[in-house]
Amino acid sequence: MGFSADLGLAAPELVLAIGALVLLVAGAFAPKASQAVGWASVLVLAAAAFEAATGPFGRAFTGGLIADQASAFAQVAIFASSAISIPLGQRWFKRQGVDNFEFPVLIVLAALGMGMMVSAGDLISLYVGVELHSLALYVLAAMHRDNAKASEAGLKYFVLGALSSGLLLYGASLVYGFAGSTVFSDIALAVKGGASTGVLFGLVFLICGLGFKVSAAPFHMWTPDVYEGAPTPVVAFFAAAPKLAAMVLFARLLSQGFGGAIVQWQQVLVALGLISVGVGAFAGLAQRNLKRLWAYSSIANVGYAIIGLSAGTADGVQSMLMFMILYMIDVTGFFACLTALTRKGRAMETIDDMAGLFKEQPGIALAMTAFSLSALGLPPFSGFFGKFYVFKAALEAGVLDEVAAVIGLVGSVVAAFYYLRLIKVMWFDEAKSATDAPPVEAKAIGVGLALFTFPVVMIALHWLDGAAVNAAHAFGLT
Repeated sequence: MGFSADLGLAAPELVLAIGALVLLVAGAFAPKASQAVGWASVLVLAAAAFEAATGPFGRAFTGGLIADQASAFAQVAIFASSAISIPLGQRWFKRQGVDNFEFPVLIVLAALGMGMMVSAGDLISLYVGVELHSLALYVLAAMHRDNAKASEAGLKYFVLGALSSGLLLYGASLVYGFAGSTVFSDIALAVKGGASTGVLFGLVFLICGLGFKVSAAPFHMWTPDVYEGAPTPVVAFFAAAPKLAAMVLFARLLSQGFGGAIVQWQQVLVALGLISVGVGAFAGLAQRNLKRLWAYSSIANVGYAIIGLSAGTADGVQSMLMFMILYMIDVTGFFACLTALTRKGRAMETIDDMAGLFKEQPGIALAMTAFSLSALGLPPFSGFFGKFYVFKAALEAGVLDEVAAVIGLVGSVVAAFYYLRLIKVMWFDEAKSATDAPPVEAKAIGVGLALFTFPVVMIALHWLDGAAVNAAHAFGLT
């Protein structure tokens, strides 16, 4: 395959890279045109999503980049989520007196890194993609420079992110040393009959590094502090697209690179998933701050996605993709609603702040109720179908026995307490004072996404399921 054909396969990444550079220069010369840069960034992301959905499939750059149905599925979802974050964040920063053009450009650069992650075909492109998106996220976490909590969040994220990057790099070097290649297909040949001790050590380090990126316990220590300190619309972005990108990378690495060692990593993933479910469910009980509460909720829900992936089958990958897409809708919508809520100019971020919200803002309260019940997994909301797919795949593959399944379900029951407590406060407690008029864009995004929890998702579920099936089979699992 020639160089021009390789560039054609990398078209989504090229669109984002060129677009980010052009917008960066435009913003530097016209810093007051931040809104124009923001809408141009949305168009760049839309163009990249179109390229991903319609572009050719194949392998480029000697296997370093893979364009297939899985990468297309993930990129369209990631770029769409990133595009939603731009108007939500830009308007929020403007209301805080921070009018900058860097925010949308950083979103585009983060999307570029995530696009590389889901298309990675070797350990080098894996690492470059992870670092590119992580560097943008570090800056986004500390974007509100006048806020001490935001600066603290950015610093914590950077320091702990550097630790996870070191684990990834060390694991990649061990795998390269013992397998003799960084390309996933070559590694798969080296571990066809099972991974050697050296390769297995490298794989453990890779799993630990990626566990940090998806905030799986016990690598979750950064998540509550960063969620609490970072600007709310930035958290809406953090909690959605990067998690999907890391989970798809997880699936590609394990299935296409270490498919011959499934028995050796299945039980590790089951343990990682169940620990995450337990930590997220029980630690969330003590939280009064909603951003910290949903940080622990994300830890638990990533645990469910990992349980689905641990099946080591195409059905397991499909369940993970379905779960992550449905969870992305819930978490983005919830934080959009949270972005819209202020009382006397102060952000409403605690459970107590939500008292009487249904009487003050019934539309937002209904949307937050739908997102909470969906994240809980209560039928007939979309989150129920995500958890149903996950447990079904794991049980059919035999990696989840009855005891482990009960542990996972107990986590859902425990987590129900903090979701239902929030709903009770919104619907039945008395408001302390009136809420401010919500911004149009934040309310529209929150209420609009709530439609996809029920019943609109019932109509779209068949299409989403078909797309997830095609994406899962692209990993070569049966």
